[in-house]
Amino acid sequence: MSDESADERHDDDPTETIDPVAESRSLREREAAAGIPGFSGFALIVASGPRRGLHWSLAEGSTTAGRDPNDGIFLDDVTVSRHHAVFEVVGDTMVVRDLGSTNGTYINGVRAEESDLQSGDEVIIGRFHLVVARGA
Repeated sequence: MSDESADERHDDDPTETIDPVAESRSLREREAAAGIPGFSGFALIVASGPRRGLHWSLAEGSTTAGRDPNDGIFLDDVTVSRHHAVFEVVGDTMVVRDLGSTNGTYINGVRAEESDLQSGDEVIIGRFHLVVARGA
């Protein structure tokens, strides 16, 4: 019989726990954002985090996202750098580029310096989970 408590034994367990309800909800949100009837161009929708449901339509050109109130995408949270990332729309393409932020920019869970974006992709900036939407 061991003196270890059950909690101590589980601390070394490398098993990843996945919440199927949360995974399903996330997938539905991404699918719903992938094509929006009656809308043209690109948009970013806050799927979770502060200000859930807020969205920004992105016009052709560059839009900066960050904690600075003058940024086109104002993300008011201490986990976001003042000028965190820039989204660039050129024709039918959209790219995100990290601007040397402290906490990084994540695309579908992977940290990236720059990435092409598609409908349904998730961009994580600080505590904001943004889903890329495209007009249908």
